[in-house]
Amino acid sequence: MSSVTPRGAATPAAATRMRSEDRRELVLAAATAVFGERGYFGATTDQVAKAAGVSQPYVVRMFGSKEELFLAVVGRALERLLATFRSAIAEAGPAGSSGVTAVTDRMAQSYAELLADRGLLLSLMHGFLLGTEPVIGERMRDGFGQIYALLRDEAGLSPEEARVFLADGMLLNTLVSLQLAREVDTDAAFAELLACALPTKLDLIRGLGTAR
Repeated sequence: MSSVTPRGAATPAAATRMRSEDRRELVLAAATAVFGERGYFGATTDQVAKAAGVSQPYVVRMFGSKEELFLAVVGRALERLLATFRSAIAEAGPAGSSGVTAVTDRMAQSYAELLADRGLLLSLMHGFLLGTEPVIGERMRDGFGQIYALLRDEAGLSPEEARVFLADGMLLNTLVSLQLAREVDTDAAFAELLACALPTKLDLIRGLGTAR
């Protein structure tokens, strides 16, 4: 099992000297890595605490429960995803002014770059699988709706263009969660699929596949 301890994890003494918002970010970064790797049901607050370099009671005092911690993780991930897409739209311009290909290519590139934050996109993927959970499911439906609204209203995509973009993103998540980059040098079919899905980001995906 790979380590999920984020860089810069603090000791309990160091954590207590941080500002409250910094302490919260420290725990959320660790929790993102843990939930991304282990999923909601496989992760524990104790694992998150160890990854953050703090005590388990400290995590519970800060967030109350594992469910509340996971909601904070996916909320943080959604905020970053939406902000990333908005920056990409600002750079490329909406589809109506720059053309569909320009804006979708820039958003796709920025989406792939989020993979460098290990666990961020995978924690969202785990969240999307929990649609039957009353609280988490409602939060993820709302978040998915925000993403779709951004694609339609801010990026200027048609329903079909938004569908294709979302489908490509889900494919990318699947390729990463399966760690197919490890098979690039030994399986020609996987290498072909990865090169097609991420023609300009294959080196990045390779690095994620070998990082431990």
